[in-house]
Amino acid sequence: MPRLRTVILVTLACLALAWWLAHPRLPRPAAAGLPPACPLPPQTRPGEPPLQTDVPSELRLPALGQARLSALAGFSVVARVLGREDYRFGHEAEFSPTDLALGWGRMADPAVLARLTIRQGGRWYHYRWQGTPPIPPDEIVRSSANMHIIPADAGVAQALASVRPEQTIQVDGWLVRIDDANGWRWVSSLRRDDSGNGACELVYACRITVL
Repeated sequence: MPRLRTVILVTLACLALAWWLAHPRLPRPAAAGLPPACPLPPQTRPGEPPLQTDVPSELRLPALGQARLSALAGFSVVARVLGREDYRFGHEAEFSPTDLALGWGRMADPAVLARLTIRQGGRWYHYRWQGTPPIPPDEIVRSSANMHIIPADAGVAQALASVRPEQTIQVDGWLVRIDDANGWRWVSSLRRDDSGNGACELVYACRITVL
């Protein structure tokens, strides 16, 4: 009987852990009970490349707990979801629970993607191919990116949780920099043609729409 009780307790603990890992935590709110203000930037349209715009002088994004959030540029992208990875651990996960690997242009073409192996991990996005690449490697870089998504409120967090690979989505928000009280910072890339460390976009998402 004690052994059976132990097995039951271990099973329940495993089920609880699986549920916890499957439900990314929401970002810390800027003010208790109130969704943070997140005005939409100018938006791109399907078939167009990501749109990066200037930040209005009057724009002030809310704090995330003890961290300061600074807008660096407006950002809007319509893209195919190449992959998603959820994170529970690390300081970054307190702000961004999910990374989306997104592709646009020919990186949204199923025939191109069929010749690529894509994976994510450690806040990175990786791709490889066999033989010759399906499109020039510099075009892969310019037409895809790993994006750290910070949901602006519970509604955006819910939309993010429902996003799945192979969907086409639109993300509208702001490329940002986070500075916390201990001197830690996390800064978005402001280019679409970079790769490697620091090349990911850090997006404070005001709206996520499945198209």
